[in-house]
Amino acid sequence: MTAETSIVSGLAGRYATALFELARDQKQIDAVLGGLEQLDAMISGSPDLARMIRSPVLARHEQEKAVAAVLAKAAITGLTANFVGITARNRRLFLLPAMIAQFRVLVSAHKGEVAAEVTAAKPLSAAQLTALRASLAKVVGRDVRLTAKVDPAILGGLVVRVGSRMVDSSLKTKLNNLRSAMKEVA
Repeated sequence: MTAETSIVSGLAGRYATALFELARDQKQIDAVLGGLEQLDAMISGSPDLARMIRSPVLARHEQEKAVAAVLAKAAITGLTANFVGITARNRRLFLLPAMIAQFRVLVSAHKGEVAAEVTAAKPLSAAQLTALRASLAKVVGRDVRLTAKVDPAILGGLVVRVGSRMVDSSLKTKLNNLRSAMKEVA
């Protein structure tokens, strides 16, 4: 096991590591990553798909058949499709989002990037994401692979995670801090 593959752990990490090593050996890292990101977006955007991959009620062959149909509809083929098929066959589809996240970590480490996640109350524009990526790159001194999420519950501002560090400048947190300060004064 290489140094870059030791940054992931658990069952999802082992699956991601196996896929990463295969993709690296076949020089298909970017193609596999693209397919996984497309699949991750589909899972995030479809409560039914998310429920299907987590469902212990569905039989193995039903999950395999359903995921094969989803992959075919999305035109996800090759190594990515084979990997997802194996996870279904092994009854590990419920770990697929974690496997995708672990795969991203491995790809970032391989490319010398730092993975960062930003959460905003509404979708950020391409220009905002580019500016944020550049600012983070200055701070960490390396390229940044940025993943953007939307959570309307934070009301405004941003929550940025880079590795184990987190900066929470969300309006929700600021209001909670203000509420706590007001309770102490009263």
